[in-house]
Amino acid sequence: MEEAYELSSRTNNLPEVCGRICPQDRLCEGNCVIEQAGHGTVTIGSVETYITETAFANGWVKPPTPNQDLAQSVGVIGAGPAGMAAAEQLRKAGYQVDVYDRHDRVGGLMVYGIPGFKLEKHIVGRRARLLHDGGVRFHLRFEVGRDATLENLRSRHDAILICAGVYRSREITAPGVGLPEIKQALDYLTASNRKGFGDPVPEFDSGLLNANGKRVVVIGGGDTAMDCVRTAVRQGAQSVKCLYRRDRGNMPGSMREVTHAEEEGVDFVWLTAPEAFLGDDRLEGVRAIRMRLGSPDSSGRQTPRPVLDSNHVIKADLVINALGFDPEDIPGMFGTSDLEVGQWGTIQIDSRTMMTSMDGVFAAGDIVRGASLVVWAIRDARDAAAGIDRYLRAKREPAAIEMALASQARRRSGYE
Repeated sequence: MEEAYELSSRTNNLPEVCGRICPQDRLCEGNCVIEQAGHGTVTIGSVETYITETAFANGWVKPPTPNQDLAQSVGVIGAGPAGMAAAEQLRKAGYQVDVYDRHDRVGGLMVYGIPGFKLEKHIVGRRARLLHDGGVRFHLRFEVGRDATLENLRSRHDAILICAGVYRSREITAPGVGLPEIKQALDYLTASNRKGFGDPVPEFDSGLLNANGKRVVVIGGGDTAMDCVRTAVRQGAQSVKCLYRRDRGNMPGSMREVTHAEEEGVDFVWLTAPEAFLGDDRLEGVRAIRMRLGSPDSSGRQTPRPVLDSNHVIKADLVINALGFDPEDIPGMFGTSDLEVGQWGTIQIDSRTMMTSMDGVFAAGDIVRGASLVVWAIRDARDAAAGIDRYLRAKREPAAIEMALASQARRRSGYE
């Protein structure tokens, strides 16, 4: 079992997290040859979780310990899965690592976005303590652009890694969208998770972000939407409906999560989109329209088309927008105009080095590839850590060569 943990952790810094939350049904387990042969997949997620929990129970999981401490330092912006994975890799290589995050706990969306019934919060906290014990310094409630600009951080460190994630909700454009009972998914999930921590959450206590006794409508079909509907069930909602404009086969979320939600009583309203939100001072319902799937678009997915005269009203007391997330204005937030971003706002990097348009500034995770999975954030972070190591090693080695030549010259001078 100890060898199994060593093998599992060789390519994954958070195996206990991925084993719990990754959509294995469409990743590793979905590609298992035994599954494709019709005999049922190897339960890779459960195996990964069991191995790692056994390792923790036996004390085999140790803080990152370098063979040699280096003077060079790296500043990591973001304490989510990418930031945590990169911090561990860089610390193992001997660098001094400082992680900056605007939240008050380490973990990013693993702490505030993913519900506790999918990922227990002590799992993330346990890994954060290991990093701290290994010498990683966390600066929480630290907002780049407010507490320091990107240039300020560059002056403090030999390299910077941006793992800021994507947090800006995609907006719904429909009449009545400004009603107070229409909430963003991340606000709703964060309130629920904070309540679980015992934090004061006024909007939850007032009922604005609490689904108890309400008719809840969640708009979206990804994993975030599944987190919202299943959270609403646990909060005691009167009814929970999920509106998705495509059909079940085109849903981007995990089919395993959809099945769990159905078992818990969630009503999926396929091929339906919101047209308007009804109510004067408070939400009374959603006027929806049925859709049909037309010709495939450039991505290969069939384009939803409205069905004429199919309008109908779905009564609702709380609507949660779970249409996904886009990047924030990182150059504007960080106080720099030198950081190049693409047309969707993601940071542009050299894929070979993971470096941005600014020398010594690297980026990884969702802020580069867009909203994605924890396992991809970890993979990107490991690649970025390797790129930073090559970059800083190149800066060290010329200095070491110069010192060696100078020492050799002094010795020769002494002999003469």
